[in-house]
Amino acid sequence: MATPVQSKSKNPLRHRPLPTVPPGGRSRVALGLTAAAAQGRLALQVCRDCGAVHYPPQEACRACLSVRLDWRAQDGAGELLSDTVLRHSNALYFRERVPLRLGSVRLDSGPTVIAFVHGACPPPPARVRVRAVLDRAGQAILAALPANEVTTMADDRVLRDLTSDPGDRKILITDGRSVVAAPLARALAAAGAELIYVGMPEPWPPAALAALADIPRLLVRPLDVTDTESVGDLAGEIGGKVDILINTAEHHRPHGIADRRGVETARAEMEVNYFGLLRLAQAFAPALRARAADGAVAWVNLLSIFALANFPPHGTFSASQAAAHSLAQGLRADLRGVGLRVVNVYPGPVEEEWNQLVEPPKLAPAALAAAIVTALRDGVEDVYPGDVAQDWLARWRDNPKALERELADVR
Repeated sequence: MATPVQSKSKNPLRHRPLPTVPPGGRSRVALGLTAAAAQGRLALQVCRDCGAVHYPPQEACRACLSVRLDWRAQDGAGELLSDTVLRHSNALYFRERVPLRLGSVRLDSGPTVIAFVHGACPPPPARVRVRAVLDRAGQAILAALPANEVTTMADDRVLRDLTSDPGDRKILITDGRSVVAAPLARALAAAGAELIYVGMPEPWPPAALAALADIPRLLVRPLDVTDTESVGDLAGEIGGKVDILINTAEHHRPHGIADRRGVETARAEMEVNYFGLLRLAQAFAPALRARAADGAVAWVNLLSIFALANFPPHGTFSASQAAAHSLAQGLRADLRGVGLRVVNVYPGPVEEEWNQLVEPPKLAPAALAAAIVTALRDGVEDVYPGDVAQDWLARWRDNPKALERELADVR
């Protein structure tokens, strides 16, 4: 392995701050904004009868009193009308982050919104683009960025706190044998990660080690997610250092439920995909939670779009992914109180040996790695990379029962 850069030492006498989160209460109707922000989209209510666009979220249209309000994607283009700098707040979370630049933006679609304003935005009047992003409490807020597409939230002192940007972070990839592990490690190194740990069960597979050999700032560590002692040992060694954990461990075998006798394969899939995640959560989550105010920012679960609806040719694998999906939602609830983001990634079939008989399109490992890094930078929590995942998601939202029937006819 390449010799890693020495990590920055910390003063052991310095008090470690406790995590704080912004107020998290939202009405049920306002959670529609949060649902879109979780996927990196800005969506506002649009009246089905008169076409009026609404912000803040409403129970009924202000123009015609219709209750038929649909959430529709918006491009966020608008004009910064005015801004101010908040230098004092009674809320503890904001008191620790002042000064805060806030402004009012008139969207091209109609409404005027209040948003956090990126430091690179010129003074008003100025063209900006508004994004809906998740705050540390997991609720949607609005951020105004310069109209050009180059500037990111990580470039701003305040808005960086809304991302999980991998730059200058210590990151653990749990399974170096995964087809996405090497491309992901390269993408994280290119994004400026300070140190990348890669877990590998012993004996270490030569092919997996060779794929990682030339990646800078990378260390391989023993880790077998099916072994509670192995997971606990690594958590004891590096758990207090990891800022982002990315769980790439997966056991995947095709075949329908009735096409295979015995439960050995299904048990192996559950042992890695579900119980492996559970072991990691029990060992690493307490350490990440304790460091939520001092570096730890995110937990990433690499799942599958098969978690949403069972794909019969991969029936037991789909079931194990559904279990992992549910567990990941529980982990998200556990970690949200300290501001740690849990990112769930649901790709379609990936280009690897166990998807050999799945018809294209299939997702290249490098494209999946890029989607994970982008998700961390953008601060989203639900990611559906690839055409198949996007198609399944749209059909699942529209009619889950119809999708179930359609998949049942796949052979």
